[in-house]
Amino acid sequence: MTLLEIDLKKLEYNYFSLRERLNPNSKMIGVIKANAYGSVASSIAEKLVRLGIEALAVAYAKEAAQLRQIGIKVPILVFYPQLENFNNIIHHNLEPVLYSKKSWGKFAESVREEKKAAYPIHIKYNTGLNRIGFHPDEANWVLEEISNAPFEVKSIYSHLGQTESPKPDAETERQIGLFKEIMQKHKKANDLKPEFHLLNTSGLFNYPEYHLDWVRVGIGLYGFANNPEWNGTLQPVAQLKTNITQIHEIKAGETVGYNCGWKAPRNTRVGVLPIGHADGFSRQYGHGKGWVSIDGHKAQVVGNVCMDMIMVELGDISCDEGSEVVVIGSGVRADELAENAGTISYELLSALGNRIPRIIKT
Repeated sequence: MTLLEIDLKKLEYNYFSLRERLNPNSKMIGVIKANAYGSVASSIAEKLVRLGIEALAVAYAKEAAQLRQIGIKVPILVFYPQLENFNNIIHHNLEPVLYSKKSWGKFAESVREEKKAAYPIHIKYNTGLNRIGFHPDEANWVLEEISNAPFEVKSIYSHLGQTESPKPDAETERQIGLFKEIMQKHKKANDLKPEFHLLNTSGLFNYPEYHLDWVRVGIGLYGFANNPEWNGTLQPVAQLKTNITQIHEIKAGETVGYNCGWKAPRNTRVGVLPIGHADGFSRQYGHGKGWVSIDGHKAQVVGNVCMDMIMVELGDISCDEGSEVVVIGSGVRADELAENAGTISYELLSALGNRIPRIIKT
């Protein structure tokens, strides 16, 4: 049976490890979008709240509403609120990120319709990532609108395009400089005292001088930090396991999988595992780009990844049909597996499908 184990003790370890690096006056936003990076958002949220997290964040309103329904009461930021969900955001007392004149006007309209006032919002500026956010030149417009809007501005933030380097490159320095200018404008312009944030997990490690009031921590909570040295300070929370469904004796020259994707160079054994691209183990891990661990030994994926199955070369690994296989976990780090296939751990983890049962270890 294929199972994804989520270890909350490791989540706790990561939380406090990251806290130790955080400036004493800075607070933490726990990012649990995409089902807490492919795990179980409800269990992760409940554990983080018990540990003392000050706020949570998700991508879309539906994710946040589900957390409210299980009793999560801390502030929840909605990073990418869609206009059609604004009334639902208000109904669940969620805190949207406003990022454009249109989102500002539409949400102000929704707040007034619901007869609310001083509704908590966050303002995002686009300093160079060019995803969403007010242009820095729109800061004066924002400042003029704040005084008449039915909002309480909780925070103002941006997202740097690159934080993995130990020192900011020229483009990152430019983006930081833009955000400093935005901060100064907001600090000087009115009596409001919003808080500021700029960094993600990598930035927490690399740029302590810019921890500011908050740091948004996502992948770090789940045990990855985009750097081998930092990875040593964290523990991967998720472990994906399965079992060998069938073993075939394959002769040299025989082929395996769709399109005869692999031709055996020698007499060998091939194991069939019940996981495939429909489960989030995508085709890019085929043809030796991916591997699993069986009894501590690496077994390469051979041929194409199928929708529901993969095949791995067993060779002389001691195993039988039914033997346990680690797909992600001990011996198969998600970041190393992803990098070998030309992607990142975020994609691999968040893509793990809903037909994989989750088990919570406490």
